[in-house]
Amino acid sequence: MFQKLKEDLNAVMERDPAARSRLEVFFLYPGFKAVRAHRRSNWCYRHHMKFLAGLIAQRCRKKTGIEIHPAAKIGRGLFIDHGMGVVIGETAEIGDNCTLYQNVTLGGTGKDQGKRHPTLGNNVLVGAGAKVLGPFTVGDNARVAAGAVVLDAVPKDATAVGVPARVVKIAGRKVENPSVQLDQIHVADPVSMELCRLRARLDKLEARQKENSTDE
Repeated sequence: MFQKLKEDLNAVMERDPAARSRLEVFFLYPGFKAVRAHRRSNWCYRHHMKFLAGLIAQRCRKKTGIEIHPAAKIGRGLFIDHGMGVVIGETAEIGDNCTLYQNVTLGGTGKDQGKRHPTLGNNVLVGAGAKVLGPFTVGDNARVAAGAVVLDAVPKDATAVGVPARVVKIAGRKVENPSVQLDQIHVADPVSMELCRLRARLDKLEARQKENSTDE
């Protein structure tokens, strides 16, 4: 337990240039508090004290703005930077030395049963606002860009960007072969869907305005 605590502190000190001391991190960093609270809630969950586990998790959510299900599996040295709005689902798994920024979601799509949330390998970085949704794996050393929506597996050493996300680099080299791209065919583009909804609403408003003008 104390070894993991030390590793979590070291992770923040190594990856956050703003961190001035371990004492400051221990008492003031919400991401560190959330990881520390999850270690306790996960222990309670695994020892069949699920109500207490949920109580710890909800108290942590209220204090830090970070929601981690007690059943989620988190490795060593997780760094949650800033942290507000981070959500980690029940069946999510996170490897060692991963970094998550604010508003990251490791969630599900609502279509799966059992294993519903993603698995992150070791040394994975997920940028601010990114959504990783579904029961697939993001490989070791992968990078998910800020704002990306990942709906399929990401290879190790890859960089995924966009909505929905596509792999643009593997091991620092640009990807040219479409066969290594993420699946873009069987998923809906949420941006296009939202634009269509806005367009339909605009058409209704314009029609209503014309009717009002005719009545006058």
